[in-house]
Amino acid sequence: MNTNRSISFHHPVAFWIGCIAIIGGVLSHMPMFMMGRHNGYQMVGMPMDTPMLIGMAMIPLGVLLAAYGLMPRIGRMAKSGHGDSHLQFHVADGVPLNAEHWKLVVVLVIALAVDVLKPATLGFVMPGMTREYEITKETAGVLALVALTGTTVGSVLWGRIADVFGRRAAILLSALMFIGTAICGAMPAFGWNLAMCFLMGASAGGLLPITFTLMAESVPAAHRGWLLVALGGVGTSAGYLLAAGSAAWLVPEFSWRALWLLGLPTGLIIVFLGRFIPESPRFLSNAGLVDEAREVLARFSGPRSAATAAGAVVVEVATEDPSGGLAQLLRSSHARITWGLIVCGVAWGLVNFGFLLWLPTNLGSMGMDATAASALLARSALLALPGIGIVIWLYHRWSSIKALVLFIVLTTATLLLFVAMSVVKVQSGVAIVAATALLLVSSSGVIAMLIPYAAEIYPVHLRGTGSGVIAASSKFGGIVGAGLGVMGVFTHFATSALLIAAPMAVAAALLVRSGIETRGRRLEEIQQALLLRAR
Repeated sequence: MNTNRSISFHHPVAFWIGCIAIIGGVLSHMPMFMMGRHNGYQMVGMPMDTPMLIGMAMIPLGVLLAAYGLMPRIGRMAKSGHGDSHLQFHVADGVPLNAEHWKLVVVLVIALAVDVLKPATLGFVMPGMTREYEITKETAGVLALVALTGTTVGSVLWGRIADVFGRRAAILLSALMFIGTAICGAMPAFGWNLAMCFLMGASAGGLLPITFTLMAESVPAAHRGWLLVALGGVGTSAGYLLAAGSAAWLVPEFSWRALWLLGLPTGLIIVFLGRFIPESPRFLSNAGLVDEAREVLARFSGPRSAATAAGAVVVEVATEDPSGGLAQLLRSSHARITWGLIVCGVAWGLVNFGFLLWLPTNLGSMGMDATAASALLARSALLALPGIGIVIWLYHRWSSIKALVLFIVLTTATLLLFVAMSVVKVQSGVAIVAATALLLVSSSGVIAMLIPYAAEIYPVHLRGTGSGVIAASSKFGGIVGAGLGVMGVFTHFATSALLIAAPMAVAAALLVRSGIETRGRRLEEIQQALLLRAR
């Protein structure tokens, strides 16, 4: 049964016309791109012809049409503070994983891999872009900063869209923006690349928290935790592998521009897989679309189980204002845990986009040559690979909140270890490899659990927004890290490690105080426990 047919969009015709307009807008740039095949596909300085200008206008028009087509019928939606009261989800939470669950998992892994692929290509386009536009490496670095800013804005914006219009609609719209920003590969000037890169980052930043939100609301409670963490680990690894493979295959033949143009086919993959992405039954129930929610439940747990769920009596323990929004997230009963996760995200961004980026340089300042430093980091990364398995096991078998706090504490302790090693001038290769591997394992564990945990703790009307804000905090930490790098803070090894260890420790303290266990618990139980704790 294709339950997506029962989800009433405002104008499906408008959606497909919008898709055609976006695709046509991208394809209108191809003739100019092909004109550059005789000089290595260099387009710098080329004047934009009429088809390109018309295509650039078609893309935003197509996005607006598609957004209008994906918008649910507002008149049929009636949000409530406990919209889950229409259906009891304990039946669906108690079923074993079936073919429909695995189908959703595979589709979301593909979507996340495509999401990671786009920003991951930044590092591979930098050399060719720098040469073609004849800009300095510092100027080219602005591109990464702009993309990071886009992901920060996009995470919050798309998270809110997912809470208002639905998870599936937000995923499809994000994919269409992926397609539209493919024209970045045909831009003749660096300034145009900056603008398109911001929009690319906005679409990429939004897709990540939405996939976790949809997964959390669709899979059984007993399997939710490990599937969420595995989704992040597998999807991210696959995305980076796709980026590296695409660069090795396409760049020598079609130049760096082909990596941007790859947004067209990869975005289309998500659009065509949209028929296998159901809307979240919890979102549908919260929106008052109970019949549609019942159909999706039947898809995942069987018609008999869905009928039982529909007739179950729900005992409401606590309710809250259903309006949602960022203000409610930061000031209501969720404020303390939200701030703890935000501080953690910012601190992780400082580690990943600041401390680790400058680590080769700082190892050189400790007397190690560049080749040896690169080899040490490679060995450390290899030793860190099994860490994701440990994270999944601890999150699923031990405790979600304790596992998250443990890895935050480990990251803090490792940063302090680097401080001590810098003070006493340790130059032992074994010690540096061990410390670096531990930092990679601990920081990777933090980000692997951070957004999945956020997708579990918030109520349905705030889940997309909450996941988006937490995802944005990690990117914002990267922006701050880039700024501190320009200021030269990370060239001071001990000082920078100590600077990042402080917010990490604060995050651990906040989460010890306000964190709540999610392992094996139904989302409705988690929501009610969090509300009762705040009272």
